[in-house]
Amino acid sequence: MTTNTVNMTVLVTGATGRVGRRVVESAEAAGLTVRPASREGAVRFDWADRSTWADALRGADAAHLAYLPDVGAPGAAEAVGAFARLAVELGVERLTLLSARGEHQAHATEQAVRDSGAEWTVVRAAWFAQNLGEGPLLDGMRGGELVFPGGEVLEPFIDTRDIADVVVAALTGGDRFAGRTLDLTGPRLLSFREAVAEVSAAAGRDIAYVPVPARDYGAALREFGVPAAEVEFLVELFETNLDGRNAVLSEGVREALGREPRDFADFAKECAGAGIWSA
Repeated sequence: MTTNTVNMTVLVTGATGRVGRRVVESAEAAGLTVRPASREGAVRFDWADRSTWADALRGADAAHLAYLPDVGAPGAAEAVGAFARLAVELGVERLTLLSARGEHQAHATEQAVRDSGAEWTVVRAAWFAQNLGEGPLLDGMRGGELVFPGGEVLEPFIDTRDIADVVVAALTGGDRFAGRTLDLTGPRLLSFREAVAEVSAAAGRDIAYVPVPARDYGAALREFGVPAAEVEFLVELFETNLDGRNAVLSEGVREALGREPRDFADFAKECAGAGIWSA
């Protein structure tokens, strides 16, 4: 990569998301010029509105791609591939893609980035610890229970701050991570029941874990107004990705950052201290 990382300008898509906003923070801490892009931000970017793409990309040296609603969703590969090719045409040299560990539905999107002509790094992340402290699962946690189709499967929950730090390391690491797929996990395996129990202990209140079949969870999502096509995708995702395939730890964070990944217990204590799960 020829870009001087000291003067690098990085476009961060999904800049208000659970990973994106931490990528922004980590990149700024590394001294990069950051262009945070989102549907409502100063730098407007919308995967569904291709007229926003070129203006967001112009002048950037690198870009971090986070596709919504999911990297494996129908249409993701086509959109991400088109965006990545446009990025190359506009002089963007380096791309990172946030992908999901064990999600075979995401492979076509990953390949689209590999075929774009850019220097690329795919970052495959385990289940986010922050999914229990932000986003659609938070209301249930605050209400005293997590209803979720996770069964008793073990997951290597990862802190999104570690994902962000690895993304920045990949963007600024020259050839070290170019053309590679990085597998990221936390330092230990936990079931969703165990994770919720750790949250309960940290928060000092009872929060129950209620496992349900993926189809029942999908029916509840439909009642909340989630579009049928999105529900079907999510049900398939839960039925496949939460089957135990990810119940193994990796060395990705340690390799990229030279340190251990953050532990779930530390995440729980920090969030509890901030009152995240207060009723």
